[in-house]
Amino acid sequence: MSKPQGHKARKRFGQNFLHDHGVIRRIVACIGPKKGQRLVEIGPGKGALTEGIISVTERMDVVELDRDLIPILKVNLFRYPDLTVHEADAMKFDFRSLKTDEQSIRVVGNLPYNISTPLIFHLLSQADVIEDMHFMLQKEVVDRLAARPGDSLYGRLSVMAQYYCAVESLFIVGPESFDPAPKVDSAIVRMTPHKVLLHPVDNVKKLEDMVRVGFQQRRKTLRNNYKGVLDNDDFAALSIDPTLRPERLDVEDFVRITNYVLKKEA
Repeated sequence: MSKPQGHKARKRFGQNFLHDHGVIRRIVACIGPKKGQRLVEIGPGKGALTEGIISVTERMDVVELDRDLIPILKVNLFRYPDLTVHEADAMKFDFRSLKTDEQSIRVVGNLPYNISTPLIFHLLSQADVIEDMHFMLQKEVVDRLAARPGDSLYGRLSVMAQYYCAVESLFIVGPESFDPAPKVDSAIVRMTPHKVLLHPVDNVKKLEDMVRVGFQQRRKTLRNNYKGVLDNDDFAALSIDPTLRPERLDVEDFVRITNYVLKKEA
């Protein structure tokens, strides 16, 4: 989101306007838009990032919740007749509706810190129509998305993001690049949905439940967290050490646990 004249950032929308043109150019370079691709931006603001993309693609969709920004955006990008503005809440938006023919969509955005995690889960639920996603997020959120088993930040978000996507942390953006300046660093992340899931689960909702239960008491062992669900014989059958903590398991381990429990409950 870039800062329009006369528009004050609204805390309730989690707005921090990106004004560093060097950072904007670097983000566009990481995205690498191409003519004819279907790109969708969440929270375009004044449209500085939007213009960097649509000047190449010649068409674009943007999703903006703040209705006061929409006329400013349309004025600033009047040269692009194939810009489609959706006045909508991205948390409720049907991104599948933008897919046409065989072409997947590409999603970009400077996501508000206060809704970034639930918004990512909303997008992951529609990952089958998304080619890739490039987001500006709070650095800690990016670190959690990209964390590997054994890392202190590895948890529910890491497992579910990596179930659907390859995750790459690209570069850090300091607070001085925004107005108002946030109190923390931001970072750019690339999330590329797997064309074929590496470790498919029989029921993704059950996977979400098992991951949530596994991490709800991080300092406890798998035996404690899955008490009443898995016993020592079950762990032996899974070849998983029940004395491990949840952050030691990778995505494949959680998928195996989930599929095992589903068969046990059938």
